[in-house]
Amino acid sequence: MSSAQQRLNQVSSHFGGKKGAAALTEKHPDDIVVTCALRSAITKGGKGGFKDTAAADLLAGVFKAVIERSGIDPKLVNDVAVGSVLPPGGGATEFRAASLVAGFPESTAVRSLNRQCSSGLQAIVDIANALKTGMIDVGIGAGVESMSSQYGPGAVTEFSDLLENHMEAANCKVPMGVLSEQMAKERNITRASQDSFAASSYQKAVEAQKTGLFNEEIAPLEVKWTDPKTGEEKTITVKEDDGIRKGITAESLGKIRPAFAKDGSIHAGNASQISDGAAAVLLMKRSTAERLGQKIIGKYVAASVVGVPPLLMGVGPWKAIPVALEKAGISKDDVDIYEINEAFASQCVWCVNELGIPQEKINPKGGAIAFGHPLGCTGSRQVSTLLTELKRTNKKIGVSSMCVGTGMGMAAVWVSE
Repeated sequence: MSSAQQRLNQVSSHFGGKKGAAALTEKHPDDIVVTCALRSAITKGGKGGFKDTAAADLLAGVFKAVIERSGIDPKLVNDVAVGSVLPPGGGATEFRAASLVAGFPESTAVRSLNRQCSSGLQAIVDIANALKTGMIDVGIGAGVESMSSQYGPGAVTEFSDLLENHMEAANCKVPMGVLSEQMAKERNITRASQDSFAASSYQKAVEAQKTGLFNEEIAPLEVKWTDPKTGEEKTITVKEDDGIRKGITAESLGKIRPAFAKDGSIHAGNASQISDGAAAVLLMKRSTAERLGQKIIGKYVAASVVGVPPLLMGVGPWKAIPVALEKAGISKDDVDIYEINEAFASQCVWCVNELGIPQEKINPKGGAIAFGHPLGCTGSRQVSTLLTELKRTNKKIGVSSMCVGTGMGMAAVWVSE
């Protein structure tokens, strides 16, 4: 018997003999469920609504919104895990402080973690695993990034001679734009296909914003903002993504100069935007949610994390998604919506094509090309976007996934309720 069949049998046994999607949609007391998933707006790095707001302040605002929206007693939250990539010291000190500002008591533990672009998802999965083992009863997985204040050359440390002299190790610090350009050439991903994908992302996001499809998942935050023209400090309320641009077409993107090679295909219009934002997901077992009267909006099922060659970082979702699906006991066709992070159109196009996923199932409200990729935030942001859209369209099963710097991929399977 193959390992895949063994896992499927284990899953079907746990779910009373049912298999596939039917097993996933059954409800059990020990299910790990989501009772609130919120995010801030995502704003343009260095220019947008959060350009003058510290990451910890964004996090505190989203924490407050989760407490208010869910009605959870803060004293019941045992642990908070926060994914973030750029802060010195991993943000551990200020994130603990942010939790206290938000209203969590001293008894609520907080930690930070960094798995690069999947940090927000890793934080959620860590909380889910702690819930499964009984280590905690209620937890929050979150992600945050202020790329306005912390993105730049200083974010990558210098390598020692030991690391520099090992070829594969040295590849870990090749800039992602450069290695994505190399991948696009090696895998024959045309500029036309990238620009078409990117234009679609913008167009979907414009339509979603115009029709209010992001409103439910976004928590408006009041922040201080300095007008770059006058120097005047103002108090503003940021309640929508400000990187979404109207009127983008494949033809207009085709006029932009390549960023990493004269004859290249990657440019500012078909790569993710540098952005600021935060997101948080409240999780507990179904039995706990029912006891506390928490409204269940979704269920966490399974996750995967994989390694790939550093120079092929972009193929991460292609390798991670099948592993997560196998663990969940379902096929790719059982999934209604895929949220795959658009780090670069090149890698997203390749992964989607190789996996054979219909375009209409990919990022139906647009993605990071259209509204940004605040590194540590994205993995947690995707959950709010995904569960909201599954509910709106009366669909059930979703997957969130992303490629990860230095050569990794991560994916998770979710069910809407």
